[in-house]
Amino acid sequence: MSSTYKPFCNSLFKYSRYITSEVKIGEIGLGGQNPIRVQSMTTTDTMDTRATVEQSIRMIEAGCELVRITAPSIKEAQNLENIKKEIRKAGFNTPLVADIHFTPNAAEVAARLVEKVRINPGNFVDKKKFDVLEYSESEYQAEIEKISNKFIPLIKVCKEYGTAMRIGTNHGSLSDRILSRYGDTPFGMVESAMEFLRIARSENYHQIVLSMKASNTQVMVQAYRLLVSRMIEEGMNYPLHLGVTEAGDGEDGRIKSAVGIGTLLEDGLGDTVRVSLTEDPEFEIPVAKALVERYSNRLNHKPISPIDHSIIASNYSPFEYNKRATIEVINLGNSNVPRVIADYSESIDIKASSLFAIGYNYNETSDKWNLSDFAADYIYAGNQKINFETPGTLGIIYNNELWLENSRQERAYPLFCGHQYFAEKEKGNTSTLLNFVAVDSSVFNLEFAEKFRNEDTVCLIFDTINEHGVAELRKLFLIANQAKINTPVILKRNYKDLTTDQLQLYAPTDLGSHLIDGMGDGVWLKSTNCGSRDFINKTLFGTLQASRTRISKTEYISCPSCGRTLFDLQETTQRIRKVTDHLKGVKIGIMGCIVNGPGEMADADYGYVGTGVGKITLYKGKEVVKRNIDSEFAVEALIDLIKENGDWVERAIAVA
Repeated sequence: MSSTYKPFCNSLFKYSRYITSEVKIGEIGLGGQNPIRVQSMTTTDTMDTRATVEQSIRMIEAGCELVRITAPSIKEAQNLENIKKEIRKAGFNTPLVADIHFTPNAAEVAARLVEKVRINPGNFVDKKKFDVLEYSESEYQAEIEKISNKFIPLIKVCKEYGTAMRIGTNHGSLSDRILSRYGDTPFGMVESAMEFLRIARSENYHQIVLSMKASNTQVMVQAYRLLVSRMIEEGMNYPLHLGVTEAGDGEDGRIKSAVGIGTLLEDGLGDTVRVSLTEDPEFEIPVAKALVERYSNRLNHKPISPIDHSIIASNYSPFEYNKRATIEVINLGNSNVPRVIADYSESIDIKASSLFAIGYNYNETSDKWNLSDFAADYIYAGNQKINFETPGTLGIIYNNELWLENSRQERAYPLFCGHQYFAEKEKGNTSTLLNFVAVDSSVFNLEFAEKFRNEDTVCLIFDTINEHGVAELRKLFLIANQAKINTPVILKRNYKDLTTDQLQLYAPTDLGSHLIDGMGDGVWLKSTNCGSRDFINKTLFGTLQASRTRISKTEYISCPSCGRTLFDLQETTQRIRKVTDHLKGVKIGIMGCIVNGPGEMADADYGYVGTGVGKITLYKGKEVVKRNIDSEFAVEALIDLIKENGDWVERAIAVA
């Protein structure tokens, strides 16, 4: 673990919102003591005034508090005046935000017309060609001077018209200059924004909001934490706009957004939220509101006693991914992917057919089990005896008393509560292979944790019922690290009477917060009246995928669409998904235009990018492979490209 920990929030153990300076955006206050605002972005052509106004109103009526509209050139920026006039005529005073990328002159026009402009430091002045550049210090400063010359005119317009600004760094669109000096890193993202922020501060302009967006949730969280840490060091406290870029659609987009945004909200960070789904923008708003509203009463959670700062510094590294080092116990810990535990303890009668929900389908004719990519690794049966032969890849967890009666059953292991394990071990009533030991903050102190140093058959289960459970489980990991034990740990969360929409956001937040920090060797949800077992199982696998800790399916890095999009993004995403969703581990970027093209899909193995009306360009990584393909043939060309590079496999069903 690194010893470079620096504070990035008010407290690691008590919920406390990080208070930023207030920025006025029209009639709305952002930051300070204001509520966390939710926003979205139109997907219409900005030159289509009627369509943009109608969609904006649908967004506002859904609860959108800031409406962002793309302005890729001066003509779109000028048309913002007409759009604003019609929205105001309809009786809505919601602030409008102009989204600017490559055109500083369009930003200056927009800043005179709307309440806020968003600029991207990676392409506002710099060009991106993925070139490796070498700069002397004087040459580098000359580049900063060039930025100032382009940026200061916009600052002056914003000051004159009372216009706010978001300096929005995107991981995928860092400039060649930043990449050459700082690398493709969270640190480079922060420095990209700081360059522009320093210029703004030198002009005494402070109506600024900052963002550090990425499609990779690990990078996104690390960048925001670094940004806040840097602001704390330098006496700044600008408001934060939270978002995961290109999260995708459906359950994938919601889970991925919850992992990234929820992790930061848990630590009190964030003043405004945008959930980027490849869906109509009004559908983003309920998701954003559900994420935010969870923290309206968080202040009254059960107290969690803090840990000394020196212990935190030597045992926690929030700015980089470091997987917690553990021993291997059967298939848990060490280099194994995090395992999924399915909870069957409340089932009256566990049958072979009931395992279908967790990825196992028994074929009576062949007497074999068919496995899906979402096959759970263990089932917790509790006090329910399983009387059929289970698949060879599935372990069974019994409460220790029932396990003792059936200790000869193949792949069956006991679960103990806290100190019970050591008492039963003295009697010889533990497994020689694997023992699960459930602990919570009431028993897992340093003295107790140290007892596990030489226990090479134990997997701990960290459990919590605290409303601020992320912080409580974080404390348990810090205790484990302080005790210098390398025991694998399962993350277990308990929920009751949640809607499926709530569970799909709460569980990825609570589990993903630890997974993206490298903590946790498995996940387990105990949920009552929260959705089907199939839904819960897919949510767990989706959380592991979104946190980049276990890849079980194809990943789609798909932008949320906007007025720049050159094809029907939702329809195209579904067409591509339909023919590629069996390519486990392959990442495909689907981008509506060149702005969200090779940069924003930086993590993708393959890219499908709109480069003209009805024209698609294909990428392998960051390299252009085929240009200007007719969209009618582009999906087939993408499949051919995947085949040419050896990443294509035919659909198949694994058999145990």
